[in-house]
Amino acid sequence: MRSEPKRPLPATRMARIVAACLLALPALAQAAPAHLDSGDTAWMLTSSMLVLLMTIPGLALFYGGMVRAKNLLSVLMQCFAITALVSVLWVIYGYSLAFSTEGMQAGVFNLHSIIGGMDRAMLAGIRPDTLYNTVPESVFVMFQMTFAIITPALIVGAFAERMKFSAMLWFSGLWLTLVYLPMAHMVWGGPGSLLGDMGVLDFAGGTVVHINAGIAGLVACLVIGKRKGYPTTHMPPHNLGYTVIGGALVWLGWFGFNAGSALAANGSAGMAMLTTQIATAAAAIGWISVEWLIHRRPSVLGIVSGAVAGLVAVTPAAGTIGPGGALVLGLLAGAACFFTATRLKRKLGYDDSLDVFGVHAIAGIIGALLTGPLAAASLGGFGNVSSLGGQLWIQARGVGFTVIWSALLSLLILKLIDWTLGLRVTEEQEQMGLDLALHEEKAYNLS
Repeated sequence: MRSEPKRPLPATRMARIVAACLLALPALAQAAPAHLDSGDTAWMLTSSMLVLLMTIPGLALFYGGMVRAKNLLSVLMQCFAITALVSVLWVIYGYSLAFSTEGMQAGVFNLHSIIGGMDRAMLAGIRPDTLYNTVPESVFVMFQMTFAIITPALIVGAFAERMKFSAMLWFSGLWLTLVYLPMAHMVWGGPGSLLGDMGVLDFAGGTVVHINAGIAGLVACLVIGKRKGYPTTHMPPHNLGYTVIGGALVWLGWFGFNAGSALAANGSAGMAMLTTQIATAAAAIGWISVEWLIHRRPSVLGIVSGAVAGLVAVTPAAGTIGPGGALVLGLLAGAACFFTATRLKRKLGYDDSLDVFGVHAIAGIIGALLTGPLAAASLGGFGNVSSLGGQLWIQARGVGFTVIWSALLSLLILKLIDWTLGLRVTEEQEQMGLDLALHEEKAYNLS
């Protein structure tokens, strides 16, 4: 007995099967386990080293050249010590409090919307084969550690030449714990984080790093008071060569800061690198153009400071704006920061020694606000922005929250240290210089 031949499936049924298979492909792709990408890993290893380069030696030399010669070593020591201190605290609890997702749910506000849990303390559970996206989690831990290092180090410039070394260590450790770690978690913690769920765009740290540190710097210089003789005594930078070298290293390292924040070697990283270069160059031109018009000459310190303003401004926007937006953002930041670091500081009379507020806070605010509209496709951006005004309002709320958060908690920490340990060196120590007074060393031996 012969079996009947199988009839071919009707065309409509075949079409339904093919369509169902195609619809299932995205779900299958999402379910696929993460795999290690050697290219992404190599880039993230490089980015981590570049961001560390920004603090030591970059920021250390940038700041060191701007203080008086008798305080050079103290600034270098502060940057170096913060690097060591934050590295240790990051391992013990910092990474866990910033990036643990324990107890977080998208759209649900709870304590873990503000701060992470302790399930990753002492880097528990991290092995050589543990992945974060397509890179080893150990690489992600290191990359984010370098961000945590440079943020309190930036604040050093606001109170340079007058804070006790012991007070600086306590302030840096407490500020990292109470101010930086929650901010990092609220912005970058993933679904369920406060500012992340709000829709705030911050690609590489406009709020977390620069506004946060810049506002803390302003509070610190107000609480600790002016340097003896300021502003009547002229206090010029002792070695602008150091500052230029440091600024150049910071510029180089910033490619790891911004392009590395893509967490992959991809088109987003490439565009972030390009927009970083464009905004930095534009801001340097913007600063010295205004300076040239007003003072009839461009300064070396001005062009380096302008470049830093551009780097800061483009940080929150680097992954979502286009080249045209980067050009506009850089020019605005450079010109604006010239006025805030010179005219505004003199008018209000605060002694922000190395213009942490005037550059980092102001350029950070400009960049964070303009990230919203400049990310829109209609303005050449690449972000998912449906309403220019709506996203600008979201960005403004994020900026306002950061300013209040950093100002109040920084004030609390500084007052606590001042009441217990004391913030400021004696008048005699300040006159002698912190190199000799606190470390019994000096940078130059003229004998």
